[in-house]
Amino acid sequence: MNIWQAFTMALKSIAMKKTRSFLTMLGIIIGVASVVIMVSVVQGQNKKNMEYFEKMGNNKINVSAYSYYDTNNETSQKLYDYCLSLSNLVDGITPDVELGNKATVQYGAKTLAVNDYSNGNYDWEKAMHIKLGSDQYGVCNNYTLAGGREMSFLDIEKTNAVCVLGAGAKTALFDYTDPVGETININGRPFLVVGYYQPMSLDGWPEMDNIIVLPYTFNRTMNQNSTISSYVVKAKSASATTEAMTLLDAYLAGLFPKNADGHSDRGDYYVQSNNSSAQDIKNQNTMQALVLGAIAGISLLVGGIGIMNIMLVTVTERTREIGIRKAIGAERKSIITQFLIEAAVICSIGGLIGIGIGCVGTLVAGKLLLNETAMLPSPFITMGAFLFSVVLGVIFGMYPAIKASGLQPVVALRAE
Repeated sequence: MNIWQAFTMALKSIAMKKTRSFLTMLGIIIGVASVVIMVSVVQGQNKKNMEYFEKMGNNKINVSAYSYYDTNNETSQKLYDYCLSLSNLVDGITPDVELGNKATVQYGAKTLAVNDYSNGNYDWEKAMHIKLGSDQYGVCNNYTLAGGREMSFLDIEKTNAVCVLGAGAKTALFDYTDPVGETININGRPFLVVGYYQPMSLDGWPEMDNIIVLPYTFNRTMNQNSTISSYVVKAKSASATTEAMTLLDAYLAGLFPKNADGHSDRGDYYVQSNNSSAQDIKNQNTMQALVLGAIAGISLLVGGIGIMNIMLVTVTERTREIGIRKAIGAERKSIITQFLIEAAVICSIGGLIGIGIGCVGTLVAGKLLLNETAMLPSPFITMGAFLFSVVLGVIFGMYPAIKASGLQPVVALRAE
């Protein structure tokens, strides 16, 4: 018997017992579909996270430095001056401060509320955020100017009433007109719009575009002179990020020396890179994909046991057929090949159905969970799941096939 004949016989055997064959495949179908959907969703989430970090910009260093005795934001100035001395490693530094008080932004007949929770209808997607930053705010946070200019060093030093708009704030106040040179009022105080940014277009993060950036020196008058403790430092490259983090950590350790108990009486600080955060999230998602894949793989193993069980039943049902074939000279390897191919065909068909269900399930899960309209599993996942199902058929079909090939012709022919 050649391979093609074995395939033909396997298909005929499956077709003769459709219901039993389908129930046998069910474990494989569920297992393959589960693997495809779970791993694809985790990969989709990982991709969105990486897109977020790419949009936010690589080589960003988040610094928190809080002094217990800093009443005039002296730490902020020291850190700013130190980063300027690292010009070979650092592109810029900006405070990462947001106006915490309730505010009203007006232009003409349009009014935007900031931090207004009074009516209970706070809409996060449309809410505006007033940021207080340096002249390097755009560089540090990966914004690109669409028009106008950034705030200048003199704007910061002299506390000039200027602002730069994010794409969301620009649209909300000015629609499609150029806002550069126009004046908006924030809590009744006029601010000249000197520039506006291109959209970040980050799904699920509208606050990245819904910003109005002011000089951080307005912290004294508009933010109740709260202490500035958070900063963003932009390094020139990945290698510069590592070196700059080391130098910043050493510098801040000098500002806030620790006691023998590991704490400082002067303040606290930490230095963290978004490069390491992105890698940590990527590693977590990879581990999650492996765990979910392993859980779904249990369904495949259960399905494989079902294959072995039904193949043993098939051997019993076809004992006389096996006896006749051995009586006329069929070799053991021929019998083994026939049953292995039948088990592999059952698993292959189940795998293909499972992949089809998995693709549909991935589309649905992508839309519901990740807001992706056309998310499909990668070819690597689908091919891997299919091959695994075939291998399961071969592995779990091996014992029934060997048992069938070991039957003695005389004994087999007597079977009823």
